[in-house]
Amino acid sequence: MRSVLITGGAGFIGSNYTRMLCERHPDYKITVLDALTYAGRRENLADLESAGNIDFVHGDIQDVELVDHLVAEHEWVVHFAAETHNDRSIMEAGSFISTDVNGTFVLLEAARKHACTRFVHISTDEVYGDALDGPSLETSPLNPKSPYSASKAGADRLAYSYYQTFEVPVVITRCTNNYGPYQYPEKLIPLFTTNLLEDRSVPVYGSGGNTRDWIHVLDHCEAVDILLHDTGHLGEVFNVSSGVELSILDVTDALLKLLGKSKELIHMVTDRPGHVVAHSVDSSKFREVFGWKPAHSFNEGLTQTVEWYSSNEAWWRAIKEESEEFRRYYAEQYPDLNKED
Repeated sequence: MRSVLITGGAGFIGSNYTRMLCERHPDYKITVLDALTYAGRRENLADLESAGNIDFVHGDIQDVELVDHLVAEHEWVVHFAAETHNDRSIMEAGSFISTDVNGTFVLLEAARKHACTRFVHISTDEVYGDALDGPSLETSPLNPKSPYSASKAGADRLAYSYYQTFEVPVVITRCTNNYGPYQYPEKLIPLFTTNLLEDRSVPVYGSGGNTRDWIHVLDHCEAVDILLHDTGHLGEVFNVSSGVELSILDVTDALLKLLGKSKELIHMVTDRPGHVVAHSVDSSKFREVFGWKPAHSFNEGLTQTVEWYSSNEAWWRAIKEESEEFRRYYAEQYPDLNKED
């Protein structure tokens, strides 16, 4: 029986992947380790936990003894756990450095010690910085522009170093902007969707012309699952992307149309420091090696996502109305919008 430790499995991408793994491999021993910081919600996995499909451990990836114990009990590690939001990293960088870099170090040390046989490290396209001359390749320089992206770049290269130095069987994904169910409503698509459902304004940075490659979370999870079950390509990096590059205003307009809302709800706000103009990566290497391609078009995926938030109002209202952390962040990040609403 395979045994898999999933770090950050109560978060957005991690919970979607945990669900996928449980559905596809009900015989696996699956343990989720999550610190349940503001964006990690045990409720995301409640049905899996109550059904006995997973074991849940509430703990920090920086807890050396706990991590050592858990890694020793599992063959494979899928490492999602991280602080992930650019805006928050500008407000407070320290937790990003400690969690993303030191936490990854603790996991890698345990994987080295206990001869883990597969370590899938979830990085991000943010490590490349601006992709102004076309989509970034795996060989493109890393030029992170925020404390978040710098912390992820550090973790990414630390993972690679443990393959080179200690032969820890690491493989790395660098994926573009994910969207889909269970995404914490500080990120663009869930924030805008839930604000529009409440007839509240949506904050668009700068001109709204900054572009991103948008991928449905389940397409990313499919790529992660392929790499977990592969037996080769150790030490390699694989970009994962949909190839659909849209501006913030493009996405905003699509959401307005889906929800039948007026453009008058668009509220332009001051651009954030270090805002990347364009993020996109070339995923042809991953597509050619594994025959993967996204299963969701953007229109289909966005429609499904809006339907999920519309049907799961209690999930996001519990955050937006009851979480002091969310209210404090929203008021600090969008002071004018907060007053307006």
